Amino acid sequence: MKGFVQRVVETLSVGENKDRVSVVQYSRDPKTHFSLNTFTEKRDVLNALQELNHLGGRPLNTGAALNYVRNHAFSDSSGSRHQEGVPQIMILLSGGRSQDNVASAAVALKREKVVPFCVGTRNADVLELQVIAHNPSYAFSVPRFDDIGSIQTQLVSFMKRVPRQQPTLKTQNALDSNRRDVVFMLDGSDDSQPQFPYIKDFVQGIVANLNVDANKDRVAVLQYSDTAEINFNLKRYSTANEVLEAVESLSHKGGYTQNIGAALQYARDHVFTSESGSRLLEGVPQILILLTGGRSGDDIRTPMRMLKEAGVISVAIGTNDADTLELQTISHELKYFISITGFEDLPVVEKDVLSLLGEASHHAEQTPPKKGFDSKNNDVVFLIDGSYDSRDGFEEIRGVIEKIVGSLNLDENRDQVAVVQYSRDATVNFYLNSYSSKNDVLNSVRTMRHKLGRPLNIGKALAFVRDNVLAASVGGRGAESVPQYLYVFSGGRSEDDVRGPAQSLKEKGIKTVSIGTKNADTLEMQTISFTPAHNLYVTNFKNLQSIHAFVEGAMRGTQEATEFQTVTDTLAELELQSADIVFLLDGSDDMQASERHILDFVKEFVKKLEIGPSKVQVALIQYSTEPKSEFILNTYSLKNDVLSHLNNTKLKGGHTVKTGGALDYVRKNVFTSLSGSRVQQGVPQVLILLSGQKSEDDVLGAVGRLRNTGVALFSVGVNNADKMEMAQLAQSPRAMYFVKDKSEFPLVKEELLSAIASHKETVSPGIAFPGPISIMKRDIVFLIDGSDDVRSRFSAIRDFLVKMVESFDLDQGKDQISVVQYSNNVELSFGLNAYNTSRDVLNHVASLKPKGGRPQYIGAALQFVRDYVFVPNAGGRLHKGSKQILIMLAGGRSRDSPRGPASMLKTAGVVIFAVGSRMSNSAEMQVISSDSNYAYLVPDFINLPRIQNSLMSHITQIGVEKESTAGKK
Repeated sequence: MKGFVQRVVETLSVGENKDRVSVVQYSRDPKTHFSLNTFTEKRDVLNALQELNHLGGRPLNTGAALNYVRNHAFSDSSGSRHQEGVPQIMILLSGGRSQDNVASAAVALKREKVVPFCVGTRNADVLELQVIAHNPSYAFSVPRFDDIGSIQTQLVSFMKRVPRQQPTLKTQNALDSNRRDVVFMLDGSDDSQPQFPYIKDFVQGIVANLNVDANKDRVAVLQYSDTAEINFNLKRYSTANEVLEAVESLSHKGGYTQNIGAALQYARDHVFTSESGSRLLEGVPQILILLTGGRSGDDIRTPMRMLKEAGVISVAIGTNDADTLELQTISHELKYFISITGFEDLPVVEKDVLSLLGEASHHAEQTPPKKGFDSKNNDVVFLIDGSYDSRDGFEEIRGVIEKIVGSLNLDENRDQVAVVQYSRDATVNFYLNSYSSKNDVLNSVRTMRHKLGRPLNIGKALAFVRDNVLAASVGGRGAESVPQYLYVFSGGRSEDDVRGPAQSLKEKGIKTVSIGTKNADTLEMQTISFTPAHNLYVTNFKNLQSIHAFVEGAMRGTQEATEFQTVTDTLAELELQSADIVFLLDGSDDMQASERHILDFVKEFVKKLEIGPSKVQVALIQYSTEPKSEFILNTYSLKNDVLSHLNNTKLKGGHTVKTGGALDYVRKNVFTSLSGSRVQQGVPQVLILLSGQKSEDDVLGAVGRLRNTGVALFSVGVNNADKMEMAQLAQSPRAMYFVKDKSEFPLVKEELLSAIASHKETVSPGIAFPGPISIMKRDIVFLIDGSDDVRSRFSAIRDFLVKMVESFDLDQGKDQISVVQYSNNVELSFGLNAYNTSRDVLNHVASLKPKGGRPQYIGAALQFVRDYVFVPNAGGRLHKGSKQILIMLAGGRSRDSPRGPASMLKTAGVVIFAVGSRMSNSAEMQVISSDSNYAYLVPDFINLPRIQNSLMSHITQIGVEKESTAGKK
């Protein structure tokens, strides 16, 4: 160890105004051998190192040592120059696992902008070192300290990359002096309990940078799980120390599920209120920082819309187990969503959160907010797609505008209207101050002609409206605090960037509502909209008349402005023209009390459908221990026949519930051509599951196999249904429903009809319906680290492989699987054409043992897979159109470069997923993977189940594709 330190010092330029060095030794207690300002000459440092004696003692209290280094070694009195922006670097050499907690000490050290590097021997805890290190790649492991020289060059190289900080005084560390009300909403569920110290440290880190004072920044904290509870409100504490002490003393709430929707509603009703200390009515920015480690057990959309419309700016931070789409919906805009692997990574994003807080303080409303959309005066601009994309729907667009104008009050200069058309450029039909009577506006709308042209430049059009149509010179009354609304109609995707102009409109307080039709890009429309909730999609222009209530409600503050239900209910019967719908009912004994309500639910649902061989087909399956078919898709072609059967149906009964087996039964026996399925004709395949209790068998594998066939699954929980299981079964968060009371069955029925009709919002993007569907074959290769470094965790890898294999369809010849191990060389466990049944593959996987060896040569392993596994003579079916998928698991850094082989695999059409653990390099995983979303990091291979759902979701998306011209070839 001494030799290593001496060699590192030799690489430095030691001097008063250059590099400074300190050495601290620790066991039970730490001891400073010399401080940063003790020596100014390199030879003095080296001499002092030579004279060091081993401290001895036990136990090893690394946490206490880290706190000591922060408070003493990196202090001004010891020679630290942090205020001048000089990089603060700590190199920890550890030979064992700490006996005290290192997490909070590490967070506190990083908060002071210290960059820790860690070097540990085999007896040290690698995960502990990664927690302490600045990032996982700054944690090194060697078998013994005798081998420490092997990592010296790399460590010194990393040290030289540590950037110089901006010179700052402690008094300047806090954010600017703008006033803010900051509310932390913390995941207090059982799942977050082990990592709750990280959450508390994060909150304290943010609070330390605020100007906490009754007249400046105020802070509140609430926790949520099944329910929400406030720890302290915005007016409770008026100093930073009081807040920090309150956070330190927080107890973990506990609770099984994460009901984020209910928590958001609680925050709106009980925290962002004047009674609780909120200064919303004074125009003080309202900021919500949400931390979650999982998927919400309830609907977040309505409470989130209400918070956003009240002016609350939300930052959403979620771990790998959280739902990305859910958090993007919650966040103020996409950059306000932050993804982390686990809560232990919170220190890494602390700076980003502070930056967003600073930004939010400036562009939040600084004047008291208006009461929603209820003003007597409005400036309304209609921005119409005038390109060839909307030529067939121009009359419908004009009709909608006529309807809306008819409901406005244009007398006495209350409401004003302008109309602009756009394609390549924007053209004004009339300005806000062009007409002062409703008749004049209507006459102009009725006589306007379609602009025509291409391409579609929505970004340019938005900027034009901002600068030339909402301006005071042409009637814009924004400066007079008159609400301004912009309604954008689009029939296609923009050829230019919409983000900048859209953001500037939001910053000016202009409420933009987007209506996308035909080929419009949904994400683009949501970006344009004032919030994602202000975006509406209709499948064709003829359905535009149905949105009148929504558009009018958006200005008047009616229910239609905050709930899409009125619109989607209207559209449901228009759009649900053809589908294969299977009802799968839990018929067990526990459901007998609800029998009438459940069967009435199915009957009322069927009454809304157009039943027929070329329209909607319906099947009904019951299950408990075993499934039972009441009727399949091609049994009945008349609605009355279906209803007649339902009138005579009784629940089958049974003590146990095996949902997994029932899902497999439906896949093999109902969603088939023989039973009437029209999947090959591009007809949507829909399964509606009603369940009353947790399944006694595995559902994950079964639901994965079902999704692989293109089925969209909607789950309805009743009685004692398990929320987590229902979430796993549902196609998306919007496809999951809970009936808390029997009276809610009719409401759920209407929501389901709307959701199925609006399938673009509920079906996984990779499942291409309602267009023709081609179920693609897949060749899946698992490339797993079999080196000595993962020997103790190999059983976790093996269990993960078993779960993944169970999710694929090997028995029908659609999927093939191969397993390859690597370390310093590569070993083929079995090839793609070795087995053609799930049982054979699972038997081989269950018997796998680690091949052993070190180090890891990932580049050579990737090259092997390319040359010897994804090839026709080994079973590769690329030439037959089979999708090629590689799933790589790495437990350490590669000794060779994987860049070239990975690039060649991607060029050859292989989609690569890279999963890294322990000592793997995150940048290396990104280089290997086909997409940044396809790179995963887990603290340990025992955490692999955490990523299984996400991984399978991505694989499903590339495994079932819309039939394309290339596919036909």
